Amino acid sequence: VNWEPPVDVFETEQELTIVAALPGVEPQEIEIAIQQGVLRVGGVRQLPACVHGAAIHRMEIPHGRFERRIRLPGERWQVDRFALVNGCLVLSLTPQRG
Repeated sequence: VNWEPPVDVFETEQELTIVAALPGVEPQEIEIAIQQGVLRVGGVRQLPACVHGAAIHRMEIPHGRFERRIRLPGERWQVDRFALVNGCLVLSLTPQRG
């Protein structure tokens, strides 16, 4: 793992919302899993095509493999919905039924 994206976590009575900053990450490059009360968001941020063959003067935005693990509070959760919005992955988790 090369880098960990920063995250925000918000909880209401109905759901848990997690926002992960993933600028430049394509949806098909994102992996989401919940195991034993831990949410794992992983994937790859590819270098832009314009970088190939270019002289790099500065590179501050992380690229390559990323992973973030977040221990979830309390009850068991399931991913209800997710979307990429303005460079952020927005996950909505709801209590697992059954």
